[in-house]
Amino acid sequence: MRLSLLWFALLLLAIAAPPSLVAQEAIPRLTTVDPMSGKTGVVIAVAGENMGKAVIAELYLTDGKNDIKVVMSEQTDTSIKFEIPAKVKPGRYRLMVLTKGKEPKLIEQPVRVEVEE
Repeated sequence: MRLSLLWFALLLLAIAAPPSLVAQEAIPRLTTVDPMSGKTGVVIAVAGENMGKAVIAELYLTDGKNDIKVVMSEQTDTSIKFEIPAKVKPGRYRLMVLTKGKEPKLIEQPVRVEVEE
């Protein structure tokens, strides 16, 4: 009898737990860029998941030493569009996101963009 009451109490706690304790924060994942290279001013389209305004606060181009913030012209849960800024020097850059939430994180993504001369 006591054991069944204990299981019942645990079941009630699991059902009554607030969603924030159960759900994990969405982690953005950028998977492709198109085009993969371009000169300053070119619009780049990025595809992936968990990329919406509720998840990603800012987007950067990074070469590992310098981080250049870009302006996102469009942002949905599965895509982002941005223009390569004029101040970016030619080279290969990874995309990096700043997440929103209680503990914002900079997460470098596995996709690259090459800025041409």
